[in-house]
Amino acid sequence: MVESSLWHPVALVGDVAHTPVAVQLLEQPVVVWRDAEGLVQAFADQCPHRGARLSLGRVTPQGQLECPYHGWQFAADGRCTYVPALPAFVPPPGHCARAFEAREAHGVVWVRMEQQGSAALPAFAAEYDARLRKLNCGPYDVAASAPRIIENFLDMSHFGFVHEGWLGSRDATIIDDYHVEATPTGLLATGCKAWQPQSNLHSTAPAQVEYTYEVTAPYAAVLTKVPEAGTTAVDGWRESIALFICPVTPVRSRVWFRLAVADFDSPDEKLQAFQHTIFTQDQPVLESQTPQLLPLDLRAELHTAADKASSAYRRYLRQSGITFGVC
Repeated sequence: MVESSLWHPVALVGDVAHTPVAVQLLEQPVVVWRDAEGLVQAFADQCPHRGARLSLGRVTPQGQLECPYHGWQFAADGRCTYVPALPAFVPPPGHCARAFEAREAHGVVWVRMEQQGSAALPAFAAEYDARLRKLNCGPYDVAASAPRIIENFLDMSHFGFVHEGWLGSRDATIIDDYHVEATPTGLLATGCKAWQPQSNLHSTAPAQVEYTYEVTAPYAAVLTKVPEAGTTAVDGWRESIALFICPVTPVRSRVWFRLAVADFDSPDEKLQAFQHTIFTQDQPVLESQTPQLLPLDLRAELHTAADKASSAYRRYLRQSGITFGVC
């Protein structure tokens, strides 16, 4: 499965501390934990001895993951190092937990289940811009497929209805032509414009806002938005928002946003509240869509020129061999 060779977000970095954390990815239980050096690790959440959930165990003072059932201990590479019932027993190489690759980036723990080919983490260029403050928002558990959520993120023509009074108005719903081009990771949409009553936390007046959208992986995307000058309380306001999705099941997802904003003064909670308002307006509509899986056959649903970013996204998924969350 192509998806298992990709990097996926599973937890906030700060949520993986001194105890194992149970997550689910691609319908499989996974445990994430930290070893003695503080490095994040990920295993299949199943002890190879009698199948107990390793996430119910503990991390020993020596930095080993200990099974809750019989106390078997596992090193960071998955090798069993100690069997309490047989202290003198030296476990052979086959006595091991299934270990996955794990990394930290963008405030999130990422897991890659299969080491097939070279897969890069989804890019977020704003991460390295010192003029922008970064923080995370979420997670949100959503009864929708990851591709449906990405497609919604790319869509501007719902602003005047789902986000009326915030990102749009029913009186200004026209979508001007914009440019979409294919990229190695998905697509890039430029020249996207929308009239918005309150485009961000610091809006002081309605504004024409220019968006750029980029799909950076099958289940990840980034938008940047710049409002007209003089329409915000913060001079030179700009922001970039990354959407990272964990495909839990084909029709259930866990969602995080990574915010990069030109605001170093507002409390985290205030910045997160604006994003929370916008996404919780999206969520009930996303969860109402049928089919829940995103159709890749462009004949399955109707399309217009305003939908060309989402149409390009569907073509990209089909060409990439993605099967999880689509039909």
